[in-house]
Amino acid sequence: MHAEVIAIGDELTSGQRLDTNSRWIATELGVLGIPVGFHTTVPDTLEAGIEAFRLAAGRADVIVATGGLGPTADDLTRDVLAALVGGPLELDADALALVESRFARRGVAMPDSNRRQALFPRGCRIVPNPTGTAPGIDVELPRDGGRARVFALPGVPAEMKTMWQATVAPALLAMLPERATIVQRRIKCFGAGESAVEAMLPDLVRRGRDPLVGITAHEATITLRIAARGRDEAECRGRIAPTEATIRACLGPIVYGVEDDEVEDATLAAVAARAATIASVEIGTGGRVAAILAQAEARRGPAAAAAFLGGRVLGTRDRATAETLAAAARREFGAAVGLGIGGLRTGPDGREALDIAIETERETRVTTHVLGGGPDIAASRAAKTAVDRVRLSLLAGEVPA
Repeated sequence: MHAEVIAIGDELTSGQRLDTNSRWIATELGVLGIPVGFHTTVPDTLEAGIEAFRLAAGRADVIVATGGLGPTADDLTRDVLAALVGGPLELDADALALVESRFARRGVAMPDSNRRQALFPRGCRIVPNPTGTAPGIDVELPRDGGRARVFALPGVPAEMKTMWQATVAPALLAMLPERATIVQRRIKCFGAGESAVEAMLPDLVRRGRDPLVGITAHEATITLRIAARGRDEAECRGRIAPTEATIRACLGPIVYGVEDDEVEDATLAAVAARAATIASVEIGTGGRVAAILAQAEARRGPAAAAAFLGGRVLGTRDRATAETLAAAARREFGAAVGLGIGGLRTGPDGREALDIAIETERETRVTTHVLGGGPDIAASRAAKTAVDRVRLSLLAGEVPA
């Protein structure tokens, strides 16, 4: 069984937006043991769409497409598939009711254009979308010697991924000639970029490896996903264990957790393990440090709540040093560890930077963080870096609590 991935949208063919969906889907297909032969990107035209799907159906058993399922006139994926199936688009009353209910919950009237999202090619199956207004389409296209199965999903990454996990992946597993158990293990890392982490893991992140190791980055957090196939869960986990051990040996303290752990969860765990407490006062991160620590506190329960005593945010015009802020955090909240984040300044290389101070009863340590990663993630990355430096210092015994 082979697959093809199709990304649809003028914004993709013009280069205005990067296609991250295709990479993610190809990785997921690889986890299932379905190799991807082609990636195709097409504009929002009926002719280009029909040609792309016709070619794909002739060379792939499975086609996964994203985009073109919105309510506007240039969202043509449903029209393309209807033309290839050779039947009209038909309104599904249940799907329409679900789309209407999403608008009703927001207290707004549904535009007439959104009725398009309840139109489907005749004979298809609907892929539910629990978080958006665009249901997906599961349909078979005729080809010489058989049929190709198409899964058309929205282009919004969060919606697409939810629909994949809930509906598409189980459907693909059911199509495999030999049913096998697949177990995945996610290793979470912080403190190095995606390419640097890959370079530290010789020969682990490569196609065809068994078990497969995939790498993704989101707001400076790196996730290594180990996927193993076997007769049962025990066999899969036995095959995952040596690879996880290699990753931990190669990356050391860069690995902070597994599965859904965030770096702030690991930091509060390190603080709580020492029966210590932490508080923050910040300028340059605009309250993000206190926010992520509070979120970790809510996720992790009583132990984390006892560890995080609170945070305060100062205005950007405040010129207090990071050392002064860390001292204020300890004094005002009565914390064992004070975390202070200074205001933005120009670093020695001309780029924006901020200072991070960690104070305990015995000493104060100050480091500088140079902002990077683009404006969308720079502040988030800085906040995570500040929190992670507390974790690393505590684990290394550099800042005893």
